[in-house]
Amino acid sequence: MNRTQNRILISGARVWDASGAAPFEAEVLIEGNRIRAVQRGRGQLAAAGCQVIEANGRFLMPGMTEGHAHLSFESVTSTEDLIKPSPEAHTLLTARVAKVLLDHGFTSAWGASEAKLRLGVAVRDAVNAGLLPGPRIRAGSLEISVTGAMGDESREHNPRKGPSIIVDGPEEMRKAVRLSCREGCDNIKLDVSGDPFYPNTPAHTTPMSFEEIKMAVDTAHAYGRKVNAHTRSIGGTKACLKAGVDMLYHCEYSDEETLDLFEQYKDRVFVAPTVSLFHSIVNNEAAPNGLTAEIGGYMGINALLEASVKTHTELRKRGIRHLIGGDYGFAWSKNGTNARDIRFFVDYYGYTPAEALACATRNGGLAMGSAIGERLGEIKEGHLADLLLVDGDPLADLSVLLDANRIELIMKDGALYKNGLDAERGSAQQRAAA
Repeated sequence: MNRTQNRILISGARVWDASGAAPFEAEVLIEGNRIRAVQRGRGQLAAAGCQVIEANGRFLMPGMTEGHAHLSFESVTSTEDLIKPSPEAHTLLTARVAKVLLDHGFTSAWGASEAKLRLGVAVRDAVNAGLLPGPRIRAGSLEISVTGAMGDESREHNPRKGPSIIVDGPEEMRKAVRLSCREGCDNIKLDVSGDPFYPNTPAHTTPMSFEEIKMAVDTAHAYGRKVNAHTRSIGGTKACLKAGVDMLYHCEYSDEETLDLFEQYKDRVFVAPTVSLFHSIVNNEAAPNGLTAEIGGYMGINALLEASVKTHTELRKRGIRHLIGGDYGFAWSKNGTNARDIRFFVDYYGYTPAEALACATRNGGLAMGSAIGERLGEIKEGHLADLLLVDGDPLADLSVLLDANRIELIMKDGALYKNGLDAERGSAQQRAAA
């Protein structure tokens, strides 16, 4: 990234600051890696010594956060796709996906889990060192599960190792979390509940015990790390909330007590519903890979989608902080199309476009900021300068965020990763000179 200019002035932008306010014309001054001033109107901020970027009315918004990042998932169709690649090949794949996310406006990625323990760690470190392009990364661990549950790929006659660590009991959990922390993972992933892809432990079941969950949380927090949980069941979600899990995924099934617990912990917890996976199945987008809507019906996907709508609509009404992030990385929902979740939040959960966009920006920034002790996700003085300049109005048409070519400027941590406006102006100058 290019940070040769310490002062950048974006002028004439239509600023959507993610605060809940309507867009307004303004200038934004960036110094180093921070937003130093946001001034309504034009010509109010001194341009001397600045690299000036003329936005010409384009839509300026905060960078987005992928709340359920699987950087090591690239067109996955089965667990075998996660097991088979060598560590070396899988590291290159993970680096490719990190670049894809940044190219599509995701300046932060909250790692859910990865297919091998250090994939997210290695790519995070290379991105932080400026050796690879990518978002700000919270590196996810392997999934940690229990015998016979989701993530356990072994059978007595075939003890193969899947993309997970299998534990039984609090002491084995303590060791697995310590191992993940030692190896540099930022986020620890727990498979708390069952899942429709594992028939022996369907979605409403809860194989992992409260004592195992609590041990994971206490151990991870002692290292200053965060905990993610795959939880679809009522029992699993209640246990996660009571144990202090930081990021809850899925959470389809609920009852009144579950909803009340969410509200009790609303200032601490973040939730990513991951609706994209179900949407893709019930709308036959996964059919070319053999996962038809009919098969999804046999798996109970339709009922899970209905439960998701009911639960997360109620959580929206109660002010629970949702993040977008829909288990992207499968062949039918590829990384790079992650911004589809914003539309899904409108269609399934009743968010307005502005509210859904805030889930992708402000709420994502709150989650990342809580982990790194920083402010980001809004266009405000003092916040980290993660910004997108978009050709089009996402509030009127959310699909513009799916076209990487229409995200004309991408700034992460005050550095210009992409500036299509300068390239456009340079081409015009060359044509004029010719």
